[in-house]
Amino acid sequence: MSHTYQIVIVGGGNAGISVAAKLLLKNKKLDIAVIDPADKHYYQPAWTLVGGGVFDIKKTERTEAEVMPKGVTWIKQKVVSFRPEQNNIVLDSNETVNYQYLVVAPGIQLNWKEIKGLEDTLGKNNVCSNYSFKYAPYTFECIKNFKGGNALFTNPNTPVKCGGAPHKIMYLAADYFRKHGVLDKANIQYWSGGTRLFAVEDYEKTLLNVVRRGNIKLNFFYRLDEIDGPNKRAKFVGFGEKNKDQEQWVDFDMIHVTPPQSAPDFIKSSPLANAVGWVDVNKDTLQHNRYNNIFSLGDASSLPTSKTGAAIRKQAPVLVHNLLALMDNKPLRAKYSGYTSCPLVTGYGKLVLAEFDYNNKRMETFPIDQSKERWSMYQLKTKVLPWLYWNKILKGTA
Repeated sequence: MSHTYQIVIVGGGNAGISVAAKLLLKNKKLDIAVIDPADKHYYQPAWTLVGGGVFDIKKTERTEAEVMPKGVTWIKQKVVSFRPEQNNIVLDSNETVNYQYLVVAPGIQLNWKEIKGLEDTLGKNNVCSNYSFKYAPYTFECIKNFKGGNALFTNPNTPVKCGGAPHKIMYLAADYFRKHGVLDKANIQYWSGGTRLFAVEDYEKTLLNVVRRGNIKLNFFYRLDEIDGPNKRAKFVGFGEKNKDQEQWVDFDMIHVTPPQSAPDFIKSSPLANAVGWVDVNKDTLQHNRYNNIFSLGDASSLPTSKTGAAIRKQAPVLVHNLLALMDNKPLRAKYSGYTSCPLVTGYGKLVLAEFDYNNKRMETFPIDQSKERWSMYQLKTKVLPWLYWNKILKGTA
């Protein structure tokens, strides 16, 4: 059995829903289908705050039905494969969905299994992660119950959603330890597959001061390979010229894990993918580099910028403008600058609002120096942005 739609959107997360909403605001007669098997929709940027004990996890969850724009057809199934030459998609029900235009926005895949032993111990033995709705509240349990010793925070050697999240929770933990008199008993360590703390120098300078404040030890060019939860040990493997093939088992009293991430498997194995698995699109227009009736945005796309909700907010109008232009046989004039934003929580009541483009040049919203820690920006993160997400972004009006 097959179904045909004018526009098919794969993915009902931030990117897919906001694009669908924006398209319908432009033309409510468009025939749009959104394909997503999920029952729930999450506001994931607040999970760092959940892990820090200052946000209710229940407020980050709604049903997918609540956020689906009125006027679209929701196909609640999984995509198995893409056949761009035939302009169709195969679902796990073996049904075929035909399209005139396709938007690919399925988000990023969390590869928990790539760390040996992690799935068996996550959520116990003081092994936590804010990258899971189920386990983010346990992060605060680990922080709250910490009485001293080794507190490890990891960042993989892959792209991740919200590149600042692996260390934001570390800054909150250091601040919590300070406020509760255990910072001098804490040996906080950051183990990262990256080459540096942050890509934009002005923001990194501030973050390095936060690191000094917490007496945090930084380790780069390492990936977490294995966790022995019962014995509270983690194995790190080095790479790059300096640390190549070095293996270290490190004891921990708590560990926050950011899992390795990639494009979803059904994207990686598809004709839409580039050599490393992401949807292969033009970084300016968001149009596919080989199939001109296909577009992509968000975490699964090849756009060379940080994978954040703020980036999607700037990508969506560009994609919508260019898709509608293509449908009208007009040139694709909208261009995406690579803008992304990372609200870097550096403590309770402190935040650095990093905003920058493809060239790591600052692109700031406010007429202040955003490289400084500010209480006002913390209020933006905790109060304004969640409201904006549910009430404006998903409705296509922000």
